[in-house]
Amino acid sequence: MAEFLFEDIFKIDRLNPDGKKFDKVTRIEAKSEKFDMFMHLDVGTDVYPMNEGEKFSMALSSTLNEDGTPDTGYYTPGNRKTLADNYEYVMQGKLYRIAEGSGHHGKAEIDASFGGLLMMLKGDPSYFKKYELDQRLFLLIRKV
Repeated sequence: MAEFLFEDIFKIDRLNPDGKKFDKVTRIEAKSEKFDMFMHLDVGTDVYPMNEGEKFSMALSSTLNEDGTPDTGYYTPGNRKTLADNYEYVMQGKLYRIAEGSGHHGKAEIDASFGGLLMMLKGDPSYFKKYELDQRLFLLIRKV
C-alpha cells in the first residue's frame, strides 16, 4: 500500500478570505485536526462545492499507484485500482516553494500549484521533511 506524504482531517474556517477572485474557484481557509496545520486551497467549486464549517480528509501523495510505485506521468486507462478511487476530488500538481521555519516556534510552509489552483500548507517543520522542490504531488479530498 502506498504511503501518503501527508494525511489529516481539515475543517473549513472561511471561504475566500481575500474576496472572490474567480467565478468557478473558491479559496478555502482550513485548519487540520491532528497535526495543527493551516491551509489555503483553491478548489474548483463548480465541480466540487465546499462550504464553511464542513470537514474533509485531505491527503498528499507522490503517486496514485496503490503499491507505491512511482507515477510515470502518463495517463494509462484501464481497470486498475488507484488511490483516487477512495476520494471524491483529485488534483495533480507540482511543489514550487518550500519555506523553512525559523526559531523555536517557527512554521514551515509549502506551496504547490495544481494547474493554477494553489495550495499553501503551513505547520511544524518536521512534517515537511519528505518534500522536494519541483516534486509531483497528487492532492486527494473526500468529505467526512
